[in-house]
Amino acid sequence: MPDNIKLGLKENWKQFTLLAIVNAFVGGMIGMERTIFPQLAELEFGITSKTAILSFITVFGLTKAGANYFTGRLANKFGRKNLLLVGWLIAIPIPFILIYAPSWNWVVLANILLGINQGLTWSSTVVMKIDLVGEKERGFAMGLNEFAGYLAVGLVAFLTGFIASEYGITPYPFYLGILISIIGFVMTALWVKDTRGFVNKESENDSTPLLNNVFLETTLKNKTLSSVTQAGVINNMNDGMIWGLLPIVLLSLKFNNEHIGIIAAIYPTVWGIGQLFTGKMSDSFSKKAMLFWGMLIQGIAIVLISLSDNFYVLSTISAILGIGTALVYPTFLSTIAQATNSKQRAECIGTFRLWRDLGYAFGAILSGVTADLFGVENAILLIGGLTISSSVVIKFRMPKEIN
Repeated sequence: MPDNIKLGLKENWKQFTLLAIVNAFVGGMIGMERTIFPQLAELEFGITSKTAILSFITVFGLTKAGANYFTGRLANKFGRKNLLLVGWLIAIPIPFILIYAPSWNWVVLANILLGINQGLTWSSTVVMKIDLVGEKERGFAMGLNEFAGYLAVGLVAFLTGFIASEYGITPYPFYLGILISIIGFVMTALWVKDTRGFVNKESENDSTPLLNNVFLETTLKNKTLSSVTQAGVINNMNDGMIWGLLPIVLLSLKFNNEHIGIIAAIYPTVWGIGQLFTGKMSDSFSKKAMLFWGMLIQGIAIVLISLSDNFYVLSTISAILGIGTALVYPTFLSTIAQATNSKQRAECIGTFRLWRDLGYAFGAILSGVTADLFGVENAILLIGGLTISSSVVIKFRMPKEIN
């Protein structure tokens, strides 16, 4: 192990900045779909069932969850950079499939690849940044990582909505995906360095007890880890619902593509920018309090969506939802990192992200079926209620000593 390895954001700012830029391109791949996919299903393929439309989110969530888990399990063995490169290779064909898709099944296939891409790339950049900065600045590091990723989600969601309103649903919005995937691969191949040496350096002084079974402790047994995990599941459950149903709600209210793009983009943009502040906050303030208030704010905002039809009110609600999500997202990861030994960190984060991103699939199925049977409004209210319930679990199950 090289003697010149030093942990810290300042000491590794060049590599950290590069990884943040790479993660912005990772987020851009998701943003490509955020605004236009429900319209693509209805206008290009004649699909009107909410459950069928949300099938693309279901397969995305399932495949991303699996990729997250195996990225965590394999990161120490094969190296973070190698997994990141594989993720970018898988991304390159996705926009081409979407441009030339002859049926909805091809769109679903593209989202299977997108899920694998996101699991490999986003998980790798998360673990690599935590490796670089060490213990003191984990929250800030996660805030910067998620800021870059979700700001890009919001910006690309807005751009694709704008392009679709000017030039149509296909093929022009997906040209962005071609550019994003190629640049992401080239940057990773040429300039990103692996960070396994930093883990070995940190483990020399890490006294955090090892977990007997990382999967079971993270999922159920450890009160801190399992509390964070259930909140992660619910967070992405509501995000999957917003991704799939919000554009449908806005279409039913006769909003045009540009207005739909603005409202859909505000949420991840505020979410992204907010993490610049909330990530740093999670290093200094109570993580438990941030998780509780973040989930509660999200739940209230989601319930309010079903009660409004005004563009400015919905834009404000979208911003409030972004604030709630910003409070929890970097805090999830910094709490997981704090509660686990550095040798088990990648696997623990992978397990958490497995369950968190299964929330996409759970949310898409639950909200889609509920919307088809009882209406979109009731589907939104159900997910909002579950999100509020998650905040209660944080309040009463998570130990107070997590600060």
